Amino acid sequence: MSRASKDTARHDSVESGMISLNHMSGDSLDKLMYSFVMDDVLKGLFINVPPGYVACVYDLGRGVLKKVLTPGLHLKIPFWQKAKLFNTQTLEYNISRQFNTDNEKALGDIPIAAVTKDGHRVGVEGTILLRLDMHQIPSIWQTIGEDFVSKIVRPTIRSRIRMVFSKFDYQEIVAVKRDAVETELKNELERIFYARGIYVENVLLSEIGKIAM
Repeated sequence: MSRASKDTARHDSVESGMISLNHMSGDSLDKLMYSFVMDDVLKGLFINVPPGYVACVYDLGRGVLKKVLTPGLHLKIPFWQKAKLFNTQTLEYNISRQFNTDNEKALGDIPIAAVTKDGHRVGVEGTILLRLDMHQIPSIWQTIGEDFVSKIVRPTIRSRIRMVFSKFDYQEIVAVKRDAVETELKNELERIFYARGIYVENVLLSEIGKIAM
C-alpha cells in the first residue's frame, strides 16, 4: 500500500471514530434529559463532554478522581479509566401520574400520599427544580453511587412532603397558605440536599386532591 493510501486510510479511521463518538453522544443526551447521570458510554481514548454537563472519571488505581472534566474534548486511559457524564443543568423533578416507575434513575415520582393536620389524606403532584453542584459530583459518585436519585433524592422528597403537609390543614394547603407550604418544603429540602451537593431552586405544587383513606 502506498504512503498516500495509508494516510487516507488512517484519516478515514480517525474520522469514523469521531463520527461514532459524536453519534453516541447525541443518542446519550436523549437519556440525560430527565436524569442527572448516564451509563458509561464514554469508552475509548476520548471523552467528549457537551455543554451543560461534566464528566467524572474513575481510575482503577486511584478511585474516583476529584477533578471534573468540563465541556470539551479530553483524553483518558482506555480500559484503565471509565467516565460518566453528569447533567449540571437545572432539571425538573416531576411528581405526576405520568411518571414511569420502571426507571428508578429517572427524575420524578408518582403522586405522593400525605395526611394533613386535620386528618385529610391527599395526593400531591408538582415540580421541584434541582441542580447538581459540579464540584461535589466526585464525592456524590464515590460516597453514594450513581443511583443517588433512588437512594437519596426520592426518599427525601417523599418524607419532607409528608412532614410539611402534616403541619397544615387541608384548606390552608389548597388556598390561603399554599405559598407558605411551598416555601417550607423548599427550606426543608435545601437543609438536607445542600450538604449532599444538590441545589433546590424552586418548589411548585400543581395539584393537591383528597384520596380515600
